[in-house]
Amino acid sequence: MQVVDFTNLPRRNKLYAGANGSKISVIYEGQQYMLKFPPHPTKNKEISYTNSCISEYIGCHIFESVGIPVQKTLLGTYQIHGEEKIVVACKDFTSPGIVLQDFASLKNQIINSERNGYGTELDDILSTFEEQTALDSAVLSNRFWDMFIVDALIGNWDRHNGNWGFLYDTRNDSVTLAPVFDCGSSLYPQADEAMIHNILSDKNALHHRVYNIPLSSIQMQGKKINYYQFLSSLQNPDCNLALKRIASRIDMVKIFQLIDETPSITVLQKEFYQTMLQARKERILDHSLNLLHQQIRNRKNGLSL
Repeated sequence: MQVVDFTNLPRRNKLYAGANGSKISVIYEGQQYMLKFPPHPTKNKEISYTNSCISEYIGCHIFESVGIPVQKTLLGTYQIHGEEKIVVACKDFTSPGIVLQDFASLKNQIINSERNGYGTELDDILSTFEEQTALDSAVLSNRFWDMFIVDALIGNWDRHNGNWGFLYDTRNDSVTLAPVFDCGSSLYPQADEAMIHNILSDKNALHHRVYNIPLSSIQMQGKKINYYQFLSSLQNPDCNLALKRIASRIDMVKIFQLIDETPSITVLQKEFYQTMLQARKERILDHSLNLLHQQIRNRKNGLSL
């Protein structure tokens, strides 16, 4: 797969918010893209930059592989002061008259609510689905839980209310779901070579990064949700439906091929991504789905789980 050199592309003056690395607007093949640069690590100080651009690219393509609308991403390079950096280009899905608005803005629209738009308490999020009037509540719920399942697979710890949302058409005052975007906080972006070797060689280290971390940014009673515990509890019927819906679309052969064809990563990184995705699918999604099927069979037979 060709790696694009984005260094000398025409620049635009559009500005992008967000805390996950620097961003500029460029024109590539006649289309506007947001070019994202790798941020400095906040946890692993042994590495110069995180692998978030790689995570963004692979994570978005995994969303695409299961049929969820997602931003188009390209991997490339950019020269800064003689140093070449791996960057990810995200196609800008806004246009004149089409504005991106985040879910936090929708939460803030609930006039009689005391909820903070950026608060990620699950009950508040689900209540917003029912109280808002901009979109069909079932459409919102399905997108939220579909994202939650894929985020569980890719280990996304930062799907907060500011990085998913809607496209507002100022011309006719209509709102539609925006493509999924911002997957850079998935697939262990601060894992360096030493950490990868440790995880691949130590079952306990791998176990920890499947069952314990990362946590979802969504909270229940002030605590971040553990993907494994929440999904295997089968406590939310809409989440269970999304698990069945999305699990049936996951093609690990296709995902492994995607990783094999991802440019600018080493053989070790490819093994790491494939190993972790396979483990998370089997131990979180497949395990929870098996429990759900057992629950359904027990109910048919008049038994309890």
